[in-house]
Amino acid sequence: MKYVMEQPVKLGVIGCGRVFRGPYLSLIQPLRTRGLVGDIVACDSNPAVGGVVAGEPGVAAFTTDHREVLDDPEVDVVLVLTSMPEHGSIAKDALLAGKHVLVEKPMAITLPEAAELVELARTSAGHLVCAPFVILSPTFQAMWRHVTAGDIGRPTLARGRYGWAGPDWGPWFYQAGGGPLFDLGVYNVTALTGLLGPVRRVSAFAGRVHPQRVVDGQLIDVETEDNFQILLDFDNSVFATVTTGFSMQKYRSPALEIYGTEGTIQMLGDDWAPEGHELWQNSEGAWKLYGSPNPSWPWTSGLEHLIESIAAGTRPLVTPEHAYHVLDIMLNAIESGRDGTHHLVESTFAPLSFADGDPGEAAHRVHDRTHAS
Repeated sequence: MKYVMEQPVKLGVIGCGRVFRGPYLSLIQPLRTRGLVGDIVACDSNPAVGGVVAGEPGVAAFTTDHREVLDDPEVDVVLVLTSMPEHGSIAKDALLAGKHVLVEKPMAITLPEAAELVELARTSAGHLVCAPFVILSPTFQAMWRHVTAGDIGRPTLARGRYGWAGPDWGPWFYQAGGGPLFDLGVYNVTALTGLLGPVRRVSAFAGRVHPQRVVDGQLIDVETEDNFQILLDFDNSVFATVTTGFSMQKYRSPALEIYGTEGTIQMLGDDWAPEGHELWQNSEGAWKLYGSPNPSWPWTSGLEHLIESIAAGTRPLVTPEHAYHVLDIMLNAIESGRDGTHHLVESTFAPLSFADGDPGEAAHRVHDRTHAS
């Protein structure tokens, strides 16, 4: 559905690095064309960034003080795209200012910070949506419908994987509050909990493969674990693994796999860039291949979803409670990797619910691969 706004929203963007100047601007410009987004007030702590973003369409002003963005009464939506350690405090300030807020992952780096955001979001005038937005992809939702409908029987085991060799920019990726679990594994944890529900217990191995890295041309010490193997216990004998790290070169396996008593479903591509899915059912004896119904779906789609929720007067599907649970899982995984014991996860969230639909309608079926294994 294409929504129409009586007046386009004014965006305040805090943090104008690669994420804003690439993926988010690529989404914002079509939203401006549709009349959903108007002017943009950009903010970055580096004054030199002002000259870089000044020429971007829609950027009406630049500041190095995020308070100027929050104090602007015409700013409706604030995007928090800074380094991870700053997410919680800036998102809090934006909610207190009455703004709608999109915060990149993770929502915060400590549970007390995140808990405060959840409570504020329940009473704030604005919505809070927290990346990642994997549950919004048509491929994810088609898989969710298959799993919910019992097309693979009762889920028993699952697997998620996302990693790469690691960035050579941004020292904060390798400092306290950074690391591949917050940056990469968060996608898998969000997707698996979206499909299977809350996690009850976590056990993990975590280590440091690279003690030092060259980042921004400088040799730095790596302070965080950069290599993780995580086991998630969903209760009722349902288990999943998450493999993530700045320690992986290439891979060709599906991003997600859910194994059930009557079949298997797997996502092709990564969960932040899905390329469709495959379904095996014992009753059919063949793999069914479904192409992505929207191959250009962007992982930044939470912004479009937030603005359309504002236009429709509805609450976003992406909830702070789910993001808090994901952070709880990740922090417990880090501690488990350090102390060698399993950790109970005390938080929970309401199971996802999407509009009724046939997964065969939500994803284009390409072909069957009879008796493939």
